[in-house]
Amino acid sequence: MLVQLNRHPGQSEFTPTATDLPINPASLPAARGPAPVVAVVGHPGRVAGLPQHLPSGWSMRAAACLDDIRPDEIVLLAGARAPDVTAARAVLPSRTLVVALVDEEAPPDAVAGVLTAGADVCVRGGQPAILAGHLVAGRRRQLAEKWRRLDLKDPVSAPPPW
Repeated sequence: MLVQLNRHPGQSEFTPTATDLPINPASLPAARGPAPVVAVVGHPGRVAGLPQHLPSGWSMRAAACLDDIRPDEIVLLAGARAPDVTAARAVLPSRTLVVALVDEEAPPDAVAGVLTAGADVCVRGGQPAILAGHLVAGRRRQLAEKWRRLDLKDPVSAPPPW
């Protein structure tokens, strides 16, 4: 008897064999703690469609300046340049996720400049779905780094000093 596990002729949204989603959302653990907030510094029109593409529970707000950023917010610098990122890194805590949004036609030097200045993520253009994906991926890396640092404090799991 031949069994094909990957094929279901009917609608199968949110099931393990669904083809429209990479994972089954029902199998994900419930989120704990406050949901992330994306603080936008710069022209809000560049990211107008972003809230519809952020995960459930995430929010977005316009920040007047870098002094308006709250702890644990994700900072999105719309129309970022290297000096903007340098200023953000000088003012914000090192654990703050800084995402630089540059023009779609930005030259490679501009992209390299914002990354060298300290941006965690650089996104060209402003397509909301792609930008939201980069924000989520950056948040996942940030949380993974947090847990990695906790493991390194444990002398049993810490790497040898040599």
